Amino acid sequence: MLRKMGEAVARVARKVNETVESGSDTLDLAECKLASFPIGIYKVLRNVTDQIHLITLANNELKSLTSKFMTTFCQLRELRLEGNFLHRLPSEVSTLQHLKAIDLSRNQFHDFPEQLTTLPALETINLEENEIVVTCIFLTTEFQGRSEDSEAPAEGISSSLT
Repeated sequence: MLRKMGEAVARVARKVNETVESGSDTLDLAECKLASFPIGIYKVLRNVTDQIHLITLANNELKSLTSKFMTTFCQLRELRLEGNFLHRLPSEVSTLQHLKAIDLSRNQFHDFPEQLTTLPALETINLEENEIVVTCIFLTTEFQGRSEDSEAPAEGISSSLT
């Protein structure tokens, strides 16, 4: 067990060092068995955070991201968080003003992360395979002169949200 943990820590350290040494704009920590974003990475990357435009934390065991993560990597263009246990985003996601794409598929969201609507550059949001329930309110005076409220997975968009 300790050996596997040591290997996982060494793998993360190696990937972070590769990013710093190569001057890459990408930090790929996919499949590193992370339960949280390692706090030591902030210190190691402190001189290059503005240069990092893509972070991949796919297929880990993340339950949340901190506000510090969002404010530290505020120059991100793409954030890949698919395959974790996330159910919400911190409000500081609004600091990601350059974010163009976010992949939140295969997580545990029950509601659409409304903070994403404030991001001016955002073009792509992937929420596939989450448990989002869409609430639709139809003011159907045009449709048979009555109004109805329904709360159910939206039929036409369920494949892109579930």
